[in-house]
This record gives sequence, structure tokens and C-alpha cells, in this order.
Amino acid sequence: MTAYALAHLRRSESVHPAVLEYMSRVQATLDPFGGRFLVHGGELDVREGDWPGDVVLVEFPDLARARAWYDSPAYQEILPLRADHLAGELVLVDGVAPGHSAAAKAARLAG
Repeated sequence: MTAYALAHLRRSESVHPAVLEYMSRVQATLDPFGGRFLVHGGELDVREGDWPGDVVLVEFPDLARARAWYDSPAYQEILPLRADHLAGELVLVDGVAPGHSAAAKAARLAG
């Protein structure tokens, strides 16, 4: 099942040079695991709550490959370039199967 790396990264007044280096190197860490950017910053239209930052969404073929990417020596090597200079959160999460129904899930939870 498709999985995702979802990051909420806080904006800073200027982009640190280390973050630019991270950005120039991150794709090479994703490629061996089938990772591809679906969202990388972009205009936000916040409809509920506060969202002080940007969204990054990377798709992987499955959660095992998303975990393998994050834990890989190549990614761990560049991670401090971003994490030391740009606050935020990152989660790895499974997607849903085709035909997923929120109503069916609610019925199972109520069950």
C-alpha cells in the first residue's frame, strides 16, 4: 500500500545555506526507495487552525520503503542540514486502499 512522508516545516526569515544543500541532495536519497515529491512547499490555503509553515509530501510505494529511506545512511547523513536549521515535524504514514470509505471505518469503530 502506498505510504507517505509528511513534513510540516516552519518558515524562517531566510533560508540557511545548509538547507539549500539538503534540498540539492535529498532527491538522490529518495530515488533508491521509489520516493517522489507530491507537494514541496507551494501556496497554502489554511481553512482551519494555524499552520505556520510549509507542507512537504513524499510518496513511497509502501511503508517499508519509506522507513528504509528515512533510516538509510544517505538520508541520515544529510538530515542535520535541514533539522539543525529548520524546525518542523515529519511523520511516515500508510495511505488507504482503493475504495476506502470513511463511513465504513466509522461503522467498524462504532461496532
